[in-house]
Amino acid sequence: MIIVLLGPPGAGKGTQGERLVTRLGVPKVATGDVLRAAVKAGTQLGLEAKGFMDRGDLVPDRVILGIMKEALSSPETAKGVILDGVVRTEAQAEGLATMLKEIKRPLDVVLVFSIDDEELVRRLSGRTTCDSCSTPYMGVAPGTKCPKCGGTLVQRADDAADAVRRRLQVYAAQTEPVIGWFRAHGAKVATVNAVGTLDEVEARALAAIGR
Repeated sequence: MIIVLLGPPGAGKGTQGERLVTRLGVPKVATGDVLRAAVKAGTQLGLEAKGFMDRGDLVPDRVILGIMKEALSSPETAKGVILDGVVRTEAQAEGLATMLKEIKRPLDVVLVFSIDDEELVRRLSGRTTCDSCSTPYMGVAPGTKCPKCGGTLVQRADDAADAVRRRLQVYAAQTEPVIGWFRAHGAKVATVNAVGTLDEVEARALAAIGR
């Protein structure tokens, strides 16, 4: 099973993706996590990506396509994979479609998590993230120790209110058209209302993929 998760930043794709991992028994590839790990490690990829991420801009397609190719070639994804934040432009969608055709694997469904922009600004500007394990927390002050791993909670530069609004503008301009691209090319696209409890949103997502 290959599932693509789409939706604006802060819509809950990462959280629901982890829940789908548990439910479906397939791994998740989250571009944001991979890139943030590279930034922390100071790799060439991380240094290249950092400027884009801090401004809330999209990382170049060639970097994202490289991550997708590596993920789909891994034995770990042989039974399926959840692609979280991997496809953000039409070029990336086309690149993914080409890869899947080459390896003769179908795209099962594109889940689009939907939520109001102002709710997203409120959510993200009040979010802190562990600098070690990348777990997000709402309403917990920067500097607090992460209950999960003991790391330090920080507010990411791209979670500041101005950066969030910029990210939403970028999403509207460059990522929303991807939904239309998938529909036009015959993919199953399902919209998931992302407002509600985690269990409620998970139930909607599972219903959308027929589980």
